[in-house]
Amino acid sequence: MKKLSEELIFPDYAATNSYGIIAYGGDLSVERLKLAYSKGIFPWFNENEPILWWFPNPRFVLFPDELKISKSMRKILRNEEFQFTENNCFEEVIYNCGQINRPGQKGSWITNEMREAYIRLHKSGIAKSVEVWQNEELVGGFYGIETNGIFCGESMFAKVSNASKSGFIYFVQKYAEKYAIIDCQVYTEHLESLGAREISSDEFLKLLNKKSNSI
Repeated sequence: MKKLSEELIFPDYAATNSYGIIAYGGDLSVERLKLAYSKGIFPWFNENEPILWWFPNPRFVLFPDELKISKSMRKILRNEEFQFTENNCFEEVIYNCGQINRPGQKGSWITNEMREAYIRLHKSGIAKSVEVWQNEELVGGFYGIETNGIFCGESMFAKVSNASKSGFIYFVQKYAEKYAIIDCQVYTEHLESLGAREISSDEFLKLLNKKSNSI
């Protein structure tokens, strides 16, 4: 596992250890984050720890045409129980994502440093957010990064049942033709229920590079 320097470069994928960490150190500049995501690498670390850069194998992804929508969710969407917007309040979305208590996690990996970095990415037009509203109140949402024809989901939150799930379904259906895959990074039961599955890192890179070369 290599320590990054000020030079904007990541090591070869072969340097990834068994946990999925490819490097550590460096910074969270817009330029480095853009490079990282274009190579399928993302940061994930706790406060007061060095920046850890990940390239997990297998990779957890959703192919838009494999999206699963339950009968109950179809009814919720048909009844328009939620309303959706995009990029209307990115900072509120990422803040709320950082406040959600998640089973098995001590604190949040969305530190002030991470939040500020992704706000910079948003202002650069790379990081996107989806907001879910109910009775004019923000009740859910998620954010992620657009790169090489795929969307890399980072985090989501919900204050009421089915809010984030509805927002995710809305987004996948709307952009099914735009994104080859939605990168969910690592396994969650929540996203598996919506059709996400694991693929090898090699298959993931083929999809990433294929879209990159076609742009």
